[in-house]
Amino acid sequence: MQLFYNSEINNNTKNFSFSKEESLHLSKVLRKKSGDIIQITNGLGWLFQAEITNNHSKNSTAIIVSAEYFEPKSYSIHLAVAPTKMNDRFEWFLEKATEIGVSSITPVICDNSERRIVKTERFEKILIAAMKQSLQFHLPVLNPVCQLSDFLTNSSSHQQFIAHCEPTQKQSLKSVYNVGKDATVLIGPEGDFSVKEIEMALNNDYIPISLGSTRLRTETAAVVACHTLVLMNDD
Repeated sequence: MQLFYNSEINNNTKNFSFSKEESLHLSKVLRKKSGDIIQITNGLGWLFQAEITNNHSKNSTAIIVSAEYFEPKSYSIHLAVAPTKMNDRFEWFLEKATEIGVSSITPVICDNSERRIVKTERFEKILIAAMKQSLQFHLPVLNPVCQLSDFLTNSSSHQQFIAHCEPTQKQSLKSVYNVGKDATVLIGPEGDFSVKEIEMALNNDYIPISLGSTRLRTETAAVVACHTLVLMNDD
């Protein structure tokens, strides 16, 4: 299946036009022609079968011939992750977490963050591409960048975890997570959370966790946490 994305269509849409970029991709790369059937999602759980009515490199059009809705998972995974110093590492995390099944992502700025300015426009494109590649119909929510202190004040989840490297008592994620429940996992920057931030998280009912016996990079830790939660729910 070649999956396309259009955020503007819904189950009431009959006709629509592709963007100039997707029109060019349809006609020149995929060599689609009028009458061909393609699959489109709006990232909100809908899968549309559409027939191309006009194949033009600048403005292709289509008509919806059927629509099917897919329910979201019964649980959600929210990853709050400090942006990495090297932008490509954070982008790798976004791609892999989307493929695995993350529900929402919040970039958080911490005391030890080396990157404090984040441009989310490219991040959105990476999430869309990963959703399409992995043939999913729910686009992860990318929340605005915020300070960790603000996130801790406003966040709420059935289960909240913080993965840090301080030599204090921690439990493995798989030993404390209750399958089927919503989960939020905090992942710190390259320099880890500060002691003050860890204490703040614990005071907001976050459970300290370990993601294994080795020290992981920020982006790796986030992917491991996501994968662990998805595997536990899929068993």
